[in-house]
Amino acid sequence: MAEPVTLRAITDHNRSAVLGLRVAAGQEGVVDGVARSLRDAAEHPELAPWPRAVYAGERPVGFVMLADGVAEGNSDVPWPFYLWRMLIDGRFQGRGHGRAALDAVVAHLRSRPGARELVTSVVPGEGSPLGFYLRYGFADTGKMFDHERVPRLAL
Repeated sequence: MAEPVTLRAITDHNRSAVLGLRVAAGQEGVVDGVARSLRDAAEHPELAPWPRAVYAGERPVGFVMLADGVAEGNSDVPWPFYLWRMLIDGRFQGRGHGRAALDAVVAHLRSRPGARELVTSVVPGEGSPLGFYLRYGFADTGKMFDHERVPRLAL
């Protein structure tokens, strides 16, 4: 990975390119796409969505979305900081972009008051990103959330 990885807001200027991002074959059933994610963000403002394009240099290569400061007591997402969605386009996987994107997410969260952990959930089975998260440093909590495994990263 020669180009720096950054997280950028999704704007009218880059929306089309970001919407064109696709996961690798075999991952479609375990990682939701960008369009679905942006719809979910619009439909659930109470989850404090923070959608960002993942850029390598000047090229969009992925997408992340946090629930960034969910109010306590929310039954839909019971953690204040939740990695709601993350994908790296299949053409750009295996180049360190996912790890670099998570590094940027963690840096963002460390600037947030009260952020002590990042939680995500993953569909178990073939094509699951669970191994990626565990290699990054997440711990498998052994818990399930909406039929998905729940890894947790201490910040």
